Amino acid sequence: MNKNLYLILFFCFFTLTNWSQEKKQDANTQETDSITSNLKEEGIVISDSTVFKKKKYKINPLAPSKAAFYSAVFPGLGQVYNKRYWKAPIAIGLIGVSIYGYTYNNDLYNRFRDAFKSRRAGFTNDEFYDINNDNIPGELPDLDMDDLQSQQERYQRDRDLMLVLTIVAYAINIVDANVDSHLKQYNIDDDLSLDFRPYLEYNPITANPNYGMALTIKF
Repeated sequence: MNKNLYLILFFCFFTLTNWSQEKKQDANTQETDSITSNLKEEGIVISDSTVFKKKKYKINPLAPSKAAFYSAVFPGLGQVYNKRYWKAPIAIGLIGVSIYGYTYNNDLYNRFRDAFKSRRAGFTNDEFYDINNDNIPGELPDLDMDDLQSQQERYQRDRDLMLVLTIVAYAINIVDANVDSHLKQYNIDDDLSLDFRPYLEYNPITANPNYGMALTIKF
């Protein structure tokens, strides 16, 4: 009789102990699931025993087009839109210098062309006939017809070159704004050679989560 009573008590004790252990594991599992759920809501991704936080990149597919459009409307404005403020003065300066060079050479080209036409018509009152107003009557002009033609061709060539440079600088201003906007949205996380990541491990013995920090080095 006593032997049977001992067996019954042992069986009850074993059942209660096992039930208590299972309840504790269920509670720990629920706690871990709760932590995992909260981490996921905050952008933490759990894979196997590793936890890492994903960086959220806001990609705007229209941003490059907007940047290019702004730079086309006004040079440097696309760079300001991309928050590359130091590039705006460079873009404006390059185009401004090119426009100034074009205007300067075009003005001299027109002056020499008008003097050349006037000289061919038989007039001697152009600005290049007596530049310093010290010529004796009947003296040869300071710049003859060949000089006027040579200077006219020179400034015409320089004017056309500055026009090309102005167009190139304007195009570079637009392309730079567009490409820079694309590069700002380019995700380079996978190419990092050094990365710190928090991790979460589940201990099967204690049924408690373990936290830590993992260092990943890529060669």
